[in-house]
Amino acid sequence: MTIDIQKFRDLNPGERILMGPGPSDVPARVLQAMASPCIGHLDPYFLKIMDETQQLLRFLFQTNNALTIPVSGTGSAGMETCFVNLVEPGDDVVVCINGVFGTRMADIVNRIGGKLIRVEAEWGRAIDPEAVRKAVEGRNPKLIAVVHAETSTGARTTLEDIAGIAKKCGALFLVDAVTSLGGVELAVDKIGIDAVYSGTQKCLSCPPGLSPVSLSDAALKVLKGRKTPVVSWYLDMGMVGSYWGAERKYHHTAPVNMIYGLREALRIIAEEGLEARFSRHKLNHKALVAGIEGMGLSMQVPEAERLTTLNAIRIPEGVDDVKVRKALLNDFGIEIGGGLGNLAGRIWRVGLMGHSSRKKNVLLFLTALETILKSQGVKVKPGGVEAAAAVYPKA
Repeated sequence: MTIDIQKFRDLNPGERILMGPGPSDVPARVLQAMASPCIGHLDPYFLKIMDETQQLLRFLFQTNNALTIPVSGTGSAGMETCFVNLVEPGDDVVVCINGVFGTRMADIVNRIGGKLIRVEAEWGRAIDPEAVRKAVEGRNPKLIAVVHAETSTGARTTLEDIAGIAKKCGALFLVDAVTSLGGVELAVDKIGIDAVYSGTQKCLSCPPGLSPVSLSDAALKVLKGRKTPVVSWYLDMGMVGSYWGAERKYHHTAPVNMIYGLREALRIIAEEGLEARFSRHKLNHKALVAGIEGMGLSMQVPEAERLTTLNAIRIPEGVDDVKVRKALLNDFGIEIGGGLGNLAGRIWRVGLMGHSSRKKNVLLFLTALETILKSQGVKVKPGGVEAAAAVYPKA
């Protein structure tokens, strides 16, 4: 077999402004950190980097959990990690479903032999705690799982009441924080979360490839007391935890340069400060909504249940979803996402996450969207960009 190597040119994806559901823009500092020399995953210097990464993750999760680590894999690996370690065949598991990722949770529970108890809400709405309360009446579920920030719809579910329900019925509380960690307040210990996972490519503004996970002492007790082995060797936190813990027992080769990048992304977050970071995301979300509504468009999710990091905009009647997104990418270099499931063709998903959550991105997106819609003959109210700009403090 021969190959014409000249056909394989240097990489040049071009410039993009990543305002979709993920990944988000990556700061140059993170990319530079990832370009540092690769060393062994048991090298003394790298072991120090591992310890620092764990400390920074605990700061971000606002937890003292000993097992707080980046799992080698994307956010879906974090999801699977939490379920396969904590659920055994026959366990009652309550899964709250209000979008694609709640549906994935339910799928995993079925695959590993848990007894699934579904609590469902309309896509684009938060989970009602009362529905959870009714679902657990007369039961002692092993675990209650909810998506904090449903990426597929832009809905945010408040966690405190559901955490209280889990505690009252003796269940572990599991949270998907893929699109909230680093952009929305998430105090793991204060809320009472026992298992939580996220992804590096959203509000952390690090490339995809790692899934931060944190397990409470109660979750670790359940893991240690299992009657059956964890069905996934690769994601068995009993073994992986021994590599990240004091034992430094080899399990698998860690993605060294990805962890360099995560450590730098976490340093950037710590430098900004959590409160300042959350406030920045709120401000840019508020400006985006003001601009969208100023143009005469509307948001999919009710105001009290909206995510600040992922914004679902209703597509106006008669507008070609794909054509608009292609024009944004080709003419302005802006990437946004379309709807999933029963919201396909009905919403645009606009991410304002991490490094992408900036005033200039908000105003550029609104300008581009207005220009494209007008070019397609859609009537748009004037003043959307001005309405967004008015939200920001005057210099």
